[in-house]
Amino acid sequence: MEEGEFGMRGFTRRTATKLLGAILLAGSAGTGIGHAQSAFPEKPVTLVVPFAPGGSTDLVARVVAKKMGDILGQQVLVDNKAGAGGNLGASVVAKAAPDGYTILMGTIATHALSASLYSKPPFDPVKDFAPVSWLITVPNVLAVNPEFPAKDVKELIALLKEKPGEYTYASSGNGTPLHLSGELFAKLAGVEIIHVPYQGSGPALVDVIGGQVPIIFDNLPSATEPIRAGQLRALAVTTKERAANFPDLPTMKEAGVSGYETNTWNALFAPAGTPPEVIAKLNAAANEALKDEAVANRLKESGAVIVGSSPEVLGEHVAAEVARWRPVIEEAGIKMD
Repeated sequence: MEEGEFGMRGFTRRTATKLLGAILLAGSAGTGIGHAQSAFPEKPVTLVVPFAPGGSTDLVARVVAKKMGDILGQQVLVDNKAGAGGNLGASVVAKAAPDGYTILMGTIATHALSASLYSKPPFDPVKDFAPVSWLITVPNVLAVNPEFPAKDVKELIALLKEKPGEYTYASSGNGTPLHLSGELFAKLAGVEIIHVPYQGSGPALVDVIGGQVPIIFDNLPSATEPIRAGQLRALAVTTKERAANFPDLPTMKEAGVSGYETNTWNALFAPAGTPPEVIAKLNAAANEALKDEAVANRLKESGAVIVGSSPEVLGEHVAAEVARWRPVIEEAGIKMD
């Protein structure tokens, strides 16, 4: 009776060596996969900011990225890719390799508004991204150039009604939450005001401070220093509650615009398909960074409310925000096509 190669008679030194080699190769392959995942990151991580330098999203990204780099043991490099209301930078990340080395500082603009502003959105905020961590929420602020005659919201409304369509307001771009903040203000206050879009908050602030545009809706973090320096006069915050760093600044509702409330938020996203182990490492680094005293103080000083979350909570938040803003955008008739 003949035995097979690995039967008792055929179990020669040659076949034993082949079997041992196969076992070692399989073990080596398994170890390599585990090592690749556990070793992340082995090179710098690029954090794409889909807006110009100097704005609120850029500020938050740079504060958080530096500390995340310290925690991960590799630099987290901020790369500004402004354009199309945040969609340009977000599209870059959506198409990037799902390895964790290219991630996005997402916002309400990229992950709540874009889906409703375009008949054919450049990406799906749910299907094309893997949530990492919801970082912060921030109030928006209505501010004017210090030379502008209106000293408060009531005076501003009166001036706009006296000269409809004569005054302009700046925002960080078409279809951004700041654009929508201005549209909602015009609707609820019953005024006509012309929107001037910029490629980010930084350039918008420069022109309002310089007097080229008199009024701005901006994120409070990026407007904080100009307000404190007297380069802007803040009239109201857009949230339901007053901002902790400007306790004397009224809310829009307190200033006389009933039913008004807007805000924005920042969160980290990776391309869809990024391994769960990599997402977990990025999430842990982001949440640890937010707990750092220096990071937390810097964010709070600018008016941000720190959140920190699991990927699952961020995913639920994105779905809820898309549903919340869709009827607002449709009612306002805003389309970016």
